[in-house]
Amino acid sequence: MKSKLRGSGSDIAFNVILYGVSGIILLLMAYPMWFILIASFSDPSAVSNGRVWFWPADFTLLGYREIFKRGDILIAYRNTIAYVAAGTFIGLTVNLSAAYALSRRDLVGRKAITLFFVFTMFFNGGLIPTYLNIQRFNLLNTFTVMVLPFSVMVYHVIVARTFFSTSLPGGLLDAARIDGCGNLRFFFTMVLPLSKAVIAVIALWTAVDHWNSYFNALIYLQRAPELHPLQLILRSILVVNQASTMWGGDAVAIQTQKIADMLKYSIIIVSTLPIMMLYPFLQKHFNQGVMLGAIKE
Repeated sequence: MKSKLRGSGSDIAFNVILYGVSGIILLLMAYPMWFILIASFSDPSAVSNGRVWFWPADFTLLGYREIFKRGDILIAYRNTIAYVAAGTFIGLTVNLSAAYALSRRDLVGRKAITLFFVFTMFFNGGLIPTYLNIQRFNLLNTFTVMVLPFSVMVYHVIVARTFFSTSLPGGLLDAARIDGCGNLRFFFTMVLPLSKAVIAVIALWTAVDHWNSYFNALIYLQRAPELHPLQLILRSILVVNQASTMWGGDAVAIQTQKIADMLKYSIIIVSTLPIMMLYPFLQKHFNQGVMLGAIKE
């Protein structure tokens, strides 16, 4: 009885320590995002004076008003949503197709093709040759340049290929062939329904990449401002306010600096909130797909 009580006491102590450490880690990870949220609704003077800790101080919506008073914000939101939807669909199509083909052991030259894919992860032609190539395909200043040329992600292909190789039963294709099922039908009716986890992972990764992307738009959409994504518009707002702070007078500079400080927090919330709202719905598949895709072949 005493040993049992001692064991129970040890378990209780262990649980207390475990929950305490987990709570501290959770606080350290969650508080920075919470601070950014409350700082975006607080007066910049209160933030700089250290009066913002757990709740907004001198509540204001000035930062969000400065962002949304520009008419191009809603257009940029529309463009970004379109890039995410189209880019995710195209990315899933090309990456999953390539991954399934490379997972088939009867593919002629499978290792050489895989090596060719991996080679591009470490070496590429550079920015100028890529720009000239896109220019020759007449893709500059078009919607297509944001979703098609960079849709193949070798890391996504490797993760999906590993998933297909280790998770799909080896005799499933043979059984399907006996019933008269071809390769294309087998891929859509058998492989994809059994691969929801890795599809969710790659879809989330691809969507986040397109949502945060601004460099491609900065390079390839210079003459098409109506196609600029959200991140590029928010970047321009922040850069313009910082420039105004540097060149303004004393009183103007102080006021502009306050607006710029507030804009930093508001821009982070505006740009990350949609992805943060999407993640909880895909978290289960995301965790499962990462673990399954990480198993070595």
